[in-house]
Amino acid sequence: MTTSPPRSTWTAVFCWLTVLLEGYDLVAFGATIPTLLKTGHLGFTPAGATLVATVSLIGVAVGAAVLSPLTDRFGRRRLLIGSVLLFSVFTLVIPLSPSVEVFALLRFIAGLGLGACMPVALTVMSENLPPRRRASASTFTMTGYHVGAVLMSVLALAAQEDWHLLFYGGGLAGLLVVPLMWWRLPESSAFLAARDESERMSPRDLLGPRFRRTSIAVWVGSFMGLLLVYGLNTWLPQLMRTAGYPISTAITLLLVLNVGAVIGLLAAGLIADRYGIKPIATLWFGAAAVLLAALSLKVSSSFLLNLMVLLTGVFVFSAQVLIYGYVAQAFPAQARGTALGFTSAVGRLGSILGPFVTGALVTAGIAYPWGFWFFAVVAALGLGAVLLLARTPDSQAAEAHTPL
Repeated sequence: MTTSPPRSTWTAVFCWLTVLLEGYDLVAFGATIPTLLKTGHLGFTPAGATLVATVSLIGVAVGAAVLSPLTDRFGRRRLLIGSVLLFSVFTLVIPLSPSVEVFALLRFIAGLGLGACMPVALTVMSENLPPRRRASASTFTMTGYHVGAVLMSVLALAAQEDWHLLFYGGGLAGLLVVPLMWWRLPESSAFLAARDESERMSPRDLLGPRFRRTSIAVWVGSFMGLLLVYGLNTWLPQLMRTAGYPISTAITLLLVLNVGAVIGLLAAGLIADRYGIKPIATLWFGAAAVLLAALSLKVSSSFLLNLMVLLTGVFVFSAQVLIYGYVAQAFPAQARGTALGFTSAVGRLGSILGPFVTGALVTAGIAYPWGFWFFAVVAALGLGAVLLLARTPDSQAAEAHTPL
């Protein structure tokens, strides 16, 4: 069965927009923290802000692990629309919270929907293209994440202290997308074909003899990858300040890092489609480890420093996303949503640990150079996980019942 261009285009647009919402949400609460603390809204304190941020990430992890697997049972379309709806409704009502505790609860529930959004979107997008293009399907979709983060940053500057507008905007945007998705988003042909087969798979099959090695390897790779992504995005400016660079330079480097991320995502997928996901993911994690270790050295040349940070963004961010591309190839349609959901969920644990460990190093006064050495070791562990993977996923078996 060949997917028609209009169907393919609508699917790609909706998957990209779904991931954009997650990037938007990534920055939303962080952008509101200074105002919440300055005004003392609802009695917010640094401890309360930390609680909300942590609870939100836990909700995302739980959503990825619990809701994403339902896509293999009830369909990609229903779960993607439902997860966007859940996130949007509870994001919209966050400004109405009467207390910090309710604020945290609403962020947790919104996080459940958000946690399912990305793995389900990646599943749908991977099945929207031929297997040979699944690496670029994942990396292209994830560019929406960074576009959403940049969009949120711009809106936060415009909103200034009207922080509630950021949540209203995110919620309303999602609610506007939902009816369009209901109207135009088709069900995955791979899911429909797999549903008609007698074989059924459960989450426990991920650790069965057939998939155990692959599952553990991609989980470790995802954990290390997201630890790097969140750790760097949270603490890079402070690490650079500790190294003695001016504040303006430290903040500019965060922008340079994310520009590199977009470049890396676009390049990594195309290269991996041609040469294979494992060898490119191996190269990407290895390069990330070397560059992160190199950042522990004080650089006097502004050009060289910006180039090093740009290349770090190129390799660090897309290395983790290549893991998703591998999962989409390695698992059959009956388990693809579950596999991507669990891979994302384990990665979310890394996203919580990364900022925590780096923050502890900052508090202890040893963030530079130990922070970069720590990140280099994490990238090396990610490299080790990738080396455990088979060079070529069992894509023939995975696609045996899902012709494209």
